Order: sequence, then C-alpha cells, then structure tokens
Amino acid sequence: MSGFYHKHFLKLLDFTPAELNSLLQLAAKLKADKKSGKEEARLTGKNIALIFEKDSTRTRCSFEVAAYDQGARVTYLGPSGSQIGHKESIKDTARVLGRMYDGIQYRGYGQEIVETLAEYAGVPVWNGLTNEFHPTQLLADLLTMQEHLPGKAFNEMTLVYADDARNNMGNSMLEAAALTGLDLRLVAPQACWPEAALV
Repeated sequence: MSGFYHKHFLKLLDFTPAELNSLLQLAAKLKADKKSGKEEARLTGKNIALIFEKDSTRTRCSFEVAAYDQGARVTYLGPSGSQIGHKESIKDTARVLGRMYDGIQYRGYGQEIVETLAEYAGVPVWNGLTNEFHPTQLLADLLTMQEHLPGKAFNEMTLVYADDARNNMGNSMLEAAALTGLDLRLVAPQACWPEAALV
C-alpha cells in the first residue's frame, strides 16, 4: 500500500485499474478485520480535517467512523464553520490546514475547489463529493458489487443507472466503467446525458 502514501483521491481516474483494485482489496480487508474484531489502527496520531460545504449524514458518519476506527482524530468543519473561499482564499485555507492536519476531506461544490486544496495543502486530499464527481461513493458501490457478486470480474457485470446522468454520480460511474470494464447502462432523457468528453 506504500504506493498510496500522500496520494490525493479527487476522482477515480486519479488511479490506474491496478491501483483501484488494490484500494478495493484494502477496503474489503479493513471491513473484514473490523467485523472480526481484528482491526489494526494504522492512523494513530494522525489528524484529519473534514470540510463539508454541503451537509451529509452518511458521508460524514462514514469518514468519521473510518478515521476513529483507524486511530485518527477528526475536525468537522460544516457549512457555517469554514470560511473557505469567503473570508480567506482556498489557497490560504489549504496551506493553513495542511500545516495542522495529515489529510483533508472535502465535500462541496466545484471540482476546482478540491483540486486547489490538493495543489496547495501539502497533504493528501480526498473528494467526498463535488458537483462533478463522487469518487468515494463509487468506491463503496464497487465494493458492494464485489460482495454481492463474488467471483465475478467487473467486466462480467452490468450496472444500470436510471437518473440524471450529467451529475457527479453519472460522471463517476463512467470513470469506474472505464477503469474496470464494467458494462454501464445510463438511462436518461437526452437533455440529461453526460458530457461527450466523459463518454
């Protein structure tokens, strides 16, 4: 797993297919270790900032529980608890938080915000959701597919998504399909099709 040291997770295409597979194997191992009571804390003494410009129950709980289980401490910065992009620039926020924290999770608006955080923080930054991508959700979805279809490779699976395919989920599903060979079927009116550049 040393290849992931100091690596950002801004969108799925930040990873190669082999890296994504390794990440899924690690996630499955951590989940199994927790269930069996054999989880090893790998982040003891680490501090993680959770920036939420958009509220979320599941995403916040998932990141907090995972961090605590791994021995890390978290600071939650909700929509009213952060001045990111308002009273202080995103670059300045990234630099300051990067000196205090060992990692930063961002859930909010434009992809350019999480990319700027990653460029200037000096620590790993993870995308918990932007308007354009939701890679951590797709990571969880891919793991769930592996659990429910054991022994099947992704290129032997079909995923149907019937919704607005222009959004962060549609975009991240397209990236997941490109990396895994997953047979993805997006069902939406033409006005809700993803951008041609992503297809």
